[in-house]
Amino acid sequence: MDITQRFPLNILLFLTFVPFICPTSTITDILTGALLSLKSDFTDPRNTLQDWSIKSETDPSQLQPTIQSCSWSGITCNANETTLVSINLSGRNLGGSLSGKKLSFFRDLQHFNLSYNSFSGPLPAEIFNLTELRTLDISRNNFSGEFPGKVSFLGMKSLVLIDAFSNSFSGHLPGNLPQAKALEVLNLAGSYFSGGIPPQYGRFESIRFIHLAGNFLSGRIPPELGSLRTLTHMEIGYNSYEGGIPLEFGNLSEITYLDIANANLSGPIPKELSNLTKLESLFLFQNHLVGLLPWELSRIESLADLDLSDNLISGPIPESFSGLKNLRLLSLFYNSMNGTVPHSISQLPSLETLFIWNNFFGGSLPGDLGMNLNLKWVDVSTNKLVGPIPPRICSGGALTKLIMFSNRFSGTLLPLASGCASLVRLRLEDNSFSGGIPFNFSRLSYIDLSMNNITGPIPPEISGASNLQYFNVSRNPGIRGTIPAGIWSMPSLKNLSMSGCNIGGELPAFGSSCGSVSVIELGENALTGSIPEGISSCHELRRIDFSGNDLTGQIPQGIASLPSLTALDLSRNILTGLIPSRFGDSLSLRQFNVSFNDMYGSIPSGKAFISMDRSSYIGNRRLCGPPLRPCPNSVAILGSRSGAKGKLMLVLLLLCLGLVILTTLFVLGLFYFIKGRKRGSWKMISFDGLPQFTPNDILRSFEVSSTGGPVVSSKAVLPTGITVSVKKIEWALRKRMVILLGLINRMGDARHPNLARLLGFCHNREVAYLLYDYLPNGNLVERIGTNKHDWRDKLRVVSGIARGLCYLHHECIPPIPHGDLKSSNVVFDDNMEPRLTGFGLKHLAWLSLDSSAVAISDRDSEEFSSAIKDQIEMDIFNFGEIIVDILTNGRLAGAGESIQSKSKDVLLREICSSGNRFVPDGSVKEEVKLVLEIALLCTQRQAADRPTARDALKLLMEHKKPGE
Repeated sequence: MDITQRFPLNILLFLTFVPFICPTSTITDILTGALLSLKSDFTDPRNTLQDWSIKSETDPSQLQPTIQSCSWSGITCNANETTLVSINLSGRNLGGSLSGKKLSFFRDLQHFNLSYNSFSGPLPAEIFNLTELRTLDISRNNFSGEFPGKVSFLGMKSLVLIDAFSNSFSGHLPGNLPQAKALEVLNLAGSYFSGGIPPQYGRFESIRFIHLAGNFLSGRIPPELGSLRTLTHMEIGYNSYEGGIPLEFGNLSEITYLDIANANLSGPIPKELSNLTKLESLFLFQNHLVGLLPWELSRIESLADLDLSDNLISGPIPESFSGLKNLRLLSLFYNSMNGTVPHSISQLPSLETLFIWNNFFGGSLPGDLGMNLNLKWVDVSTNKLVGPIPPRICSGGALTKLIMFSNRFSGTLLPLASGCASLVRLRLEDNSFSGGIPFNFSRLSYIDLSMNNITGPIPPEISGASNLQYFNVSRNPGIRGTIPAGIWSMPSLKNLSMSGCNIGGELPAFGSSCGSVSVIELGENALTGSIPEGISSCHELRRIDFSGNDLTGQIPQGIASLPSLTALDLSRNILTGLIPSRFGDSLSLRQFNVSFNDMYGSIPSGKAFISMDRSSYIGNRRLCGPPLRPCPNSVAILGSRSGAKGKLMLVLLLLCLGLVILTTLFVLGLFYFIKGRKRGSWKMISFDGLPQFTPNDILRSFEVSSTGGPVVSSKAVLPTGITVSVKKIEWALRKRMVILLGLINRMGDARHPNLARLLGFCHNREVAYLLYDYLPNGNLVERIGTNKHDWRDKLRVVSGIARGLCYLHHECIPPIPHGDLKSSNVVFDDNMEPRLTGFGLKHLAWLSLDSSAVAISDRDSEEFSSAIKDQIEMDIFNFGEIIVDILTNGRLAGAGESIQSKSKDVLLREICSSGNRFVPDGSVKEEVKLVLEIALLCTQRQAADRPTARDALKLLMEHKKPGE
């Protein structure tokens, strides 16, 4: 074949430029030169294409292949190495853009894979001039603009796969793709395509797989899609269509997987879907489907997964479902279904997961439920079910989660006494169960039996429950007895709630092994004695409730030093003494109550007490100071009027002595400051966005307070007029300074629109000053109630916080925990976009103080320390609290734990009554419900039950509308 026939003239002209790629003496073929030219447009930070080069010296005795690049990584040639047939650069962390002209060289290319990289810019239309192409995989990149849709696909006779999943394409879906007659797989999910699904998509001749989910598609789903007789898999959900499911979908005779979830569908479920006799998975959740559940669906004997949750379906579960012998998942929660749970459900031999919560089912559960099944997860909560726990519920030996709360169940817990060793999670709260607690604790990590009629003491065996993290038996007044002695030694225990149980005796001693406990709720009991001093060793404690008991003695000083304590309720006891002044220095304390005790003296004046009102202190007649009555003046304290004059002189003498001491301390401090500056020279490091200043420029520009702990904040105006926010970090361990500087450098490299930039830092061997963007528009605490009228503003703030947190947790490698996520650390830029500030500082302070701390480093990026993992999990919890804070305009600030005990309807009413001026109806109501659901997920008591930041952001984005 003549070379001008094989390669067009414009390609031959490219040879003119080959010498600029590498020496002409080493280039022996066009394709190798084209690859090198293509490489020149790439970014390759890991140097994964280092073998893409031509050796400068070649042994003439060695026979050279026709295509020199056939041995390069990612390159495959044909058998005789005369042409290139495959380019596979998947997962190499490459970036840059693609040139259509350079791709035109690869006329014989059959497979092109760029997946899992960071390519951006438009996808060149010339790629579809490669008529031999069989597979094109550009998934998980950042290609943008319109997908090439004006080219002809008639010549693509071999093309079987297009995978463009998770990019940033926009515009309409390309309507002429059905011209590719051999196309079997089309994945355009996870971009920003808008408009409707082209009706032409019903003309695909060979299509087996279509995935269009997670875009901005709208309009009606074209009934023409029902003509796709070769289709086996279709996902078109997570869009916002109009109307319902086309009846023509009943003609998809080969389909096995159909997912149209979260798609704004309305109308009934077509009974025509029962014609899909090969269907194995049907997902229609999170829509607005109405009417009865068609009994005809029981004809689909192959059906294994059926999820119709979160719709408006009414009526009962059809008895005919007994024919679904392959059904593994039945999910009907969040509907308006009623009637009884049919006996046929217990006859499904393959059923593993049964979700029917948040409906109106009544009657008893089938008595033999579990006998012939491999049940793993049952959730029937929030219905009107009655009767006992089915006696054979655990017969299959695989049940791990049994959720039955908020019903009217009764009877004892004896069915759980044996055969339920597989249980990990048990929630039976808010029912009428009675009797003792007989079951095996070996694998259980979560138990909630609160609000029942449980009697008898807490089994002492609970102390040996090595996996138990959450234990709640509150509001069971018949429990009585005492708290088992070894309960604090449970290695995994995080939450212990026994309020309102008439428990007596003394609090068991706290040992050094209580380090995992975060919540202790023992209010409304009959506990006596003092609060053990050892409670100060429980460093993870966030909430303590000892209210309504008969505790005596003083408040232990150590309790005021707990670093994470947010709520302390000691009200209605017989405690006495002074309120420890160190409570005032707490950075986390939000709720404090010592009312109705015998406390005396003045209320500490620290920052933590500023927000406390009278209700926190009333009922202590000898307690004084704001917000109670003023304390007596200094003269009266000294004694009678006759001796006041002499004693006043004594006071003046003491004041003078104090002044001398302060002056001495100041001089000594100045001496050590000067000495310290001589010992360690100052260094200045600037990141992007900060001009090059000298250390003296920085040090002359601000004054930073030396009080308040290892991290202190201020602001300063630099010589060029730039205003910065300043945070001071002291190196308590100089030998760790290299690690600390490494972490600060990583914090400085973190750049995201929803993060406040770390501009630079100035340091010596003892202290560092971190310089941040100063954003004068205030923080979320100050602005929490200013957007009551605009739901879009609230949603924008929540989404911005989620994006910033997702970047820290998932795009920084290794991840950077925020560590102190709260409303005051959410600031606003000039465009009123939220930015997270203070990220990483808590971990930085911890590293500087704790000699056993493990740093984030490249060496342990795969298995970072448990402390960092805990901080990341707490970030998610705090994010959930911030969401509630925003939704309620600050009314439920810090209510992450308390909202778990409230129904969603109650919380929605609280949101509506919190001064919001928007009307939560229609689509807005659905969005409010979604955001509230995310908050509830994020504030789950068990960290394992919370979503990741990426999952939370994905849930938020799934409800995003075009233009937002």
